[in-house]
Amino acid sequence: MIHYIVISLVALFASGLTFFSGFGLGTILVPVFAVYFPIEMAIALTAIVHFLNNTFKFILVGKHVQKQIVLRFGLPAIIAALAGAGLLHLLADVPSLGSYYIGSREFQISPVKLTIAVLLILFSVIELSSKLSNITFDKKYLPIGGLLSGFFGGLSGNQGALRSAFLNRAGLTKEQFIASGTAIAIIIDISRLTVYSADFIKPGIIIDYSLVACASLSAFAGAIIGNKALKKITVKTLQTIVGIMLLLFALFLGLGMI
Repeated sequence: MIHYIVISLVALFASGLTFFSGFGLGTILVPVFAVYFPIEMAIALTAIVHFLNNTFKFILVGKHVQKQIVLRFGLPAIIAALAGAGLLHLLADVPSLGSYYIGSREFQISPVKLTIAVLLILFSVIELSSKLSNITFDKKYLPIGGLLSGFFGGLSGNQGALRSAFLNRAGLTKEQFIASGTAIAIIIDISRLTVYSADFIKPGIIIDYSLVACASLSAFAGAIIGNKALKKITVKTLQTIVGIMLLLFALFLGLGMI
């Protein structure tokens, strides 16, 4: 029973924390699920909660979605994700750049994650720099952002941070940024759940749907809290939140901890 409480509290906190940044819920939830379940099941359960939470977020803010943004960014992301996933198989045997231990746990520093980390650090500098904070990307560059986000997402599973980095520079209002990012995330969630669904029906696989429901409801509560706080923040505050989240995410990713 204790794992119900722990996972639900983490889902509540993570959903509220990541409501503005548009990424991070899965990154926070997977390790917690993995404490109680095999890693493949932890990823699948997190994907379900992630999808349900994004759907709920879209109900809250969906009226602000920019359809052209979603199409220009989302469609290239899906296509590029397939290419990234294919390359992942080819790079499966590429050795890591190094490894280290914290206690008894080993962390691997991979070329792919280190590359993404460098990109994210550059984006975080843009978000946090007062001189660069007014830079925006012309909407014609959104397909490039979608290609990069989708490709690296397929290659390493980490696409949300790059998606937010590009969308946050696209001249959107805070409501449009969150709504459009959520719509894109839902599209990607549906794609990966289609793949994961094959594992759900394997013999011996039992999904704890009551736990998924508790975690999802807690995430919904976090989203409601975030949506209420949205009215009180400025676009600059949003950019700062995204910048800090990008920097932290990049550091953990580059160190092989994600």
